[in-house]
Amino acid sequence: MVKKWYVTIPRLTGDEKRRAYIYLPSSYRHHNELRYPVLYMFDGHNVFFDEDATYGKCWGMKEYMDYTRTQMIIVAIECNHSPDNSRLREYSPYDFSDPNIGNIKGKGRLTMNWIVNVLKPYIDRTYRTLPGREHTFIAGSSMGGLMSLYALLAYNRTFSRAAALSPSLWTNPERIRQLIQKTSIRRGTVLYMDYGSNEISNHTDMMKEYGKVCELLMQKKVLLTSRIVPNGNHSEASWEKQIPFFINTLLYDMKEY
Repeated sequence: MVKKWYVTIPRLTGDEKRRAYIYLPSSYRHHNELRYPVLYMFDGHNVFFDEDATYGKCWGMKEYMDYTRTQMIIVAIECNHSPDNSRLREYSPYDFSDPNIGNIKGKGRLTMNWIVNVLKPYIDRTYRTLPGREHTFIAGSSMGGLMSLYALLAYNRTFSRAAALSPSLWTNPERIRQLIQKTSIRRGTVLYMDYGSNEISNHTDMMKEYGKVCELLMQKKVLLTSRIVPNGNHSEASWEKQIPFFINTLLYDMKEY
């Protein structure tokens, strides 16, 4: 079951409403004693329903979760659709410049502060979650993948595991490497990260940068699952095919799920 409602993020878009989604396993209604881990996802409009997705194709998360009977709550929030690169600003932890885009002032910290300090407490109050760090995850693709990596590092007290699909490392690679090197990362931190083989050349030196980030993460003892996806590209249809891989990573060794 997926429920929809509306939220506002005052420090980003004032009173403007955006859609929020929550997936509840079928067992949620029948077993009142059960509590569940929670996965937070970026670009929520692309997660569950084709009719809401930007390009008419969603990830198909509901169908996968129902079919596999995976016992996890998923919370997904719509991005900012304003045509002035607002999504890039909200999903970038750092300022960056690009010849095709211009100067982007990153507001990723404001976005994450809202997720951690407003959204998560609301979800934990309203639903039967397992609120601790061990059972709190985050995932996304593209700029949402970058934000998932950032969240796992900069908000490691809140998130123990993350999935970063096709993360936009090109935006400010130096700051991302610095974040990994300087952050105190808790033992047992888990990350799934991938890139499609057909998209890795979309940005200059992307393969080299991806390798550097993987190496730094492993030096910090992050439990990293890294993949170059055969024939993978930058699309919801491609990311949908990776769901079994990243869900398995997020829940690996949590035998009750």
